[in-house]
Amino acid sequence: MVNAQRFPFIEGRDAFGDIDAIPQLPLTLAYRNSIVEVTRLLGTGASFNILPYSLGIQQGSVWEE
Repeated sequence: MVNAQRFPFIEGRDAFGDIDAIPQLPLTLAYRNSIVEVTRLLGTGASFNILPYSLGIQQGSVWEE
């Protein structure tokens, strides 16, 4: 890989309250006139990734369209 990048594993708590370390990717999402900066799980080897519904709503997305 010519443009490989490394992202740190950041400690946090999972849904059960256990300490977990996962790679997180800082993102800037732009849609129409809305810009949201978030940090999300880096899907290493994932076949697909999911945008949380709440982020879409925050940016003014209309899912029915």
